[in-house]
Amino acid sequence: MNTYTVLLVDDEEEVIQVIMKKINWEGLGFSVIGYANNGVKALEMVEEFQPDVVMTDIKMPYMDGMELATRIKTEFPVTKILLFTGFDEFEYAKAAVHLEVEEYILKPVNAVELTNVFTQLKIKLDQEISEKRNVEILEKYYMESLPVQQSNFYSTLIEGRIREEELPRYLADYQITFSGPFFCCLIIHTSSNQVPKDMNPLLLSTSVQKQAEEYLGEKWKAKFFSYLGNTVVIAQLGSENQVTELTDECNRFCIYARRIIGAVVTVGIGQVCGNVLELPLSYTTAREAVSYRVIYGSSRAINMKEIAPKEMSTPATTNDAELANLLKMIRLGTPEDIEQAAARYLNHISLAGKSLQQYYIAIMELVSELYRFSVSNDVLVEELSGDMRNLYSSLLDMESDALKKWLTDISFSFREKLINARTRSTKSFVRKAQEYVRNNFSDEELSLDNICEVLGVSNSYFSSIFKRETGNSFIGYLTDYRMDEASRLLIETNEKSYIIAKKVGYTDPNYFSYVFKRKFGVSPSKYRAEHTDSEK
Repeated sequence: MNTYTVLLVDDEEEVIQVIMKKINWEGLGFSVIGYANNGVKALEMVEEFQPDVVMTDIKMPYMDGMELATRIKTEFPVTKILLFTGFDEFEYAKAAVHLEVEEYILKPVNAVELTNVFTQLKIKLDQEISEKRNVEILEKYYMESLPVQQSNFYSTLIEGRIREEELPRYLADYQITFSGPFFCCLIIHTSSNQVPKDMNPLLLSTSVQKQAEEYLGEKWKAKFFSYLGNTVVIAQLGSENQVTELTDECNRFCIYARRIIGAVVTVGIGQVCGNVLELPLSYTTAREAVSYRVIYGSSRAINMKEIAPKEMSTPATTNDAELANLLKMIRLGTPEDIEQAAARYLNHISLAGKSLQQYYIAIMELVSELYRFSVSNDVLVEELSGDMRNLYSSLLDMESDALKKWLTDISFSFREKLINARTRSTKSFVRKAQEYVRNNFSDEELSLDNICEVLGVSNSYFSSIFKRETGNSFIGYLTDYRMDEASRLLIETNEKSYIIAKKVGYTDPNYFSYVFKRKFGVSPSKYRAEHTDSEK
């Protein structure tokens, strides 16, 4: 039997305690993951735990239940909301209907009524889960996938085989609209190694595509099709900067897919372009972004521009698959992978060369591609910084073992420099964010969204990097910094508490006192008294 999670929200703790004790949650198929006494705290818990149901009062401090419900429906649309209040007002009821709230319950809460509400809600949640997991429906989804002609067109488009003069005819014939004005390729990769019990991997992948269409399709005017075992999405953006918002939504979708249908999904997000004929490059960078799951992990969205800006340069033009594989291993592989890839490449060019001249051309191509790789990634190594003609001549004179050692060593050097460059990039984000907090902590509008907009990155990427580097969330860091500044001002000045609150970014002095007490265990006035007395 499925068990669903519930978050209770009310500023009267005794009400929450009564609800928790009156209801046989386990028997109804629910578990209470916690409770919050205001809307701000509740939203933080929703973001962290993503409960299936939020049951909230309307009248609360800092953020009321209606604003909380609006935020939840916008950011977590699958979450069910129950509203309960002691105020039987029609306007609230109308707003609740507009928000598609499941139930509107009046206080005092009746145990029988509440049991009936959750019994019906359990049936509804079970039906929704069953529909998503039902094998017959998945087979139907598979048979009703995008029309073959449209899918073939999209595949041909990302392969770069559509000529500009042909495009209008194809769009008209296949009834496809590209309004743009910007476009971005996404690759949705569903792991075939981590599949729920008794689930066919192909049906699981089809289910993921169906859920992605519902989750992302309308807002991003997205085109979905299957290509080389993955779901490919062509998203349409109003501006280039919207890619950070798209990244965050894709990240939430990955979490949603794992929770609802048990799929381990990674979304690779490619380069934004201003013309559909440039989508081949966007697709190539999206495919590379997906491959970075070996570094950044699965069940998340990976935006190539965010994780490795320098590595988004135009790919090497070589047609040699072995050389392309070597460059890929330099970016993503272990030292053993690189050594094997270098050996395979050298063996390939020695066997493939029908003449000495062809071997010379292959060595020239190798040097050129390594140099292009170093410049594109801004990781120039010593071996490629001198006279290229001398390097080329020396490589032609090397025995096979010496050439293998040279290629392996320079590949190792590239790998180390790329790792260092990524580390510097992530630490730079964190330093910039911390500096921005120091200069702007008094701004009441400062938030995770603001700092990500300033840095030009998605919330999901920045949050994971900031937490990894500091051990704290950005909001936690901002709150701690504000509270430290407030504690200093309380000791060093005689200013009123509400003035200090405003100086550290809080317009509501009551909420400031609440946060201050949560950190220091005492109210601001008591904190001042204790520390002032101790100094006398």
